[in-house]
Amino acid sequence: MKLGRELVLASASPRRLELLRSIGIDVRVVPSRYDEPQREGLPPREVAILHAREKANEVAARLPDALVVAADTVVDLDGLALGKPVDDADACRMLHALSGRAHDVHTAFTLVDPVARTVCNEVETTRVWFYDLDAEQIAAYVASGDPADKAGAYGIQGFGATLVRRVEGDFYTVMGFPLGRFARALARLGLSPNGAKQTSP
Repeated sequence: MKLGRELVLASASPRRLELLRSIGIDVRVVPSRYDEPQREGLPPREVAILHAREKANEVAARLPDALVVAADTVVDLDGLALGKPVDDADACRMLHALSGRAHDVHTAFTLVDPVARTVCNEVETTRVWFYDLDAEQIAAYVASGDPADKAGAYGIQGFGATLVRRVEGDFYTVMGFPLGRFARALARLGLSPNGAKQTSP
């Protein structure tokens, strides 16, 4: 299935590529060169929005005729943004902080359409509750290597699913791309994953 136009994903994330392809979208990967600097004092939700926008804009500047999408996920623990861990010790620290508690996951996406001359910026938030985790469980998960490239040092799919007690909201937001919300953003541009023209959201 096709959009009728090629979609460029401004990310090297295999999970986001897999999610987009799962709803039948042909995707070309062009990773963004934006380096995601720390943004002290900015609320986590706004950090996700900013990073998604800057990643999309960087690639769109290089591919001015392309339909470009970028996304960014931030784990929000009491207003503190947890990004990707810098090493195993950092991953352990994050997981200890999340143990037995609730937190929010914000995933923002930016869709740049030069044909329609539009830029769509959206963000979805999902609430996640962790089980109480002991040091042995955390060490085993970190040793698996799974936390290394994930915001908050965990992924909800695979081994990371054993950490999660409950989810309230969109599961795919926690995976890194809110598919339902994205499909509706495409519809507003007259596009849909099955290639049909849309006239309303």
